[in-house]
Amino acid sequence: MTEQHGKLATKWLPTDPDGRALRQPLAVGDQVERQVRTIIERVRRDGDRALVELVRELDGVDIPIGGFTVPKEELERALAECPRELLEALQLAARNVQVVAAPSAPREPRIISLPQGQVVEVRELPVARAGLYVPGGRAAYPSTVVMEVAAARAAGVEELVVCVPPASDGQPARATLAACALLGVHEVWRIGGAQAIAALAFGTESLRPVDFVAGPGNRWVQEAKRQVFGQVGIDGLQGPSELVVLASEDADPELAAADLLAQIEHGPGGLAVAVSPSWSWLEEVAEAANALAARLGIAADTPLLLGPVSDLERGLALCEQIAPEHLQLVGTACEALRGRVRNAGCVFVGRNSGAAFGDYVAGSNHVLPTGGAARFQGALSAAAFLRRVAHVWIPDEALDELAAAAVTIAREEGLRAHAHSIEVRRAASPTTASSGEGG
Repeated sequence: MTEQHGKLATKWLPTDPDGRALRQPLAVGDQVERQVRTIIERVRRDGDRALVELVRELDGVDIPIGGFTVPKEELERALAECPRELLEALQLAARNVQVVAAPSAPREPRIISLPQGQVVEVRELPVARAGLYVPGGRAAYPSTVVMEVAAARAAGVEELVVCVPPASDGQPARATLAACALLGVHEVWRIGGAQAIAALAFGTESLRPVDFVAGPGNRWVQEAKRQVFGQVGIDGLQGPSELVVLASEDADPELAAADLLAQIEHGPGGLAVAVSPSWSWLEEVAEAANALAARLGIAADTPLLLGPVSDLERGLALCEQIAPEHLQLVGTACEALRGRVRNAGCVFVGRNSGAAFGDYVAGSNHVLPTGGAARFQGALSAAAFLRRVAHVWIPDEALDELAAAAVTIAREEGLRAHAHSIEVRRAASPTTASSGEGG
């Protein structure tokens, strides 16, 4: 049953619903897949000329070849004109995200000596050049600049490239440019959509390709990331915003309604679910959310789902099945469950911990897995930009034991050249030769 209250649709789910059925799939339709494939091929084939044509066709903006980069002077002007209050807020957000990102930054090389005598040194190295996509459709997102740059900087990435869609006047949002300047990103391109991802991955005459692409975006952007994976690395696929609020009866329904509406505000295709054993509490949330939507004038494209459960154990199981981008635990009994949550992009615990804080200043990263991907993927972090590289040294005294085992495996796999490559080293080893086992 769906009820329309003002500008917000609410829908009651059956008691103890199947959470897997509520996941928002990351897959896109055949039409989007074909459109994106065509865009990528045009950029690969025609480079800058394709960008000019695509920006004109898709964004309705004329930008000449050579005009896609944002000049450093323009970035500096945007920073200088940024309201002081916003500048200080972005600085606070950046400091907090950087502190949280630091523990996942590269560590000193680890040298591991194994029992046979060989040594393996493990190094974590950042990608050299990363492309960061910052959305610019419904709103400006300087906060996304903060999240992406903080993680990449913590990893030690030397070259950062930001792509942000142009508005109807051909310019990206001033707040986004100010955030780039504030965080020391000087290579900013006014390109959005799948064409931006293609240009980052394959390069054009004027844009050098990157090694890794990160950032949220619409389904065309995410499909483009999927299609260029392998040419470059990607951080994952992020779809529309998701929030599940699991609450016991003593939680504040008006706060829960405010938090759910904040995520619904991101746009269509998202997921907003209130879960509780209390039917009366869910009714209060629905009433408060609809009143708030009407008062704020928010036309919601995403319905509010109300999920009654038999008890909080069933509620937790439902949340684990959904594996949402954001999960809020509110009310005394729910907050006690925090240590048992495994499947969520970010967990917010307690009355004051609204998910909107995570979007900006809490210190957690707001680039998060959606569509159930929290079962196997985490938030954007320094680790996403790192590669683990091993350096191996095998001394003579380790050859005999290692070679015997390696040759046994190689022969079992039918790889004679592998076995020979190992045996010739064993035969040439002074240690093996002196023991009379060579030849």
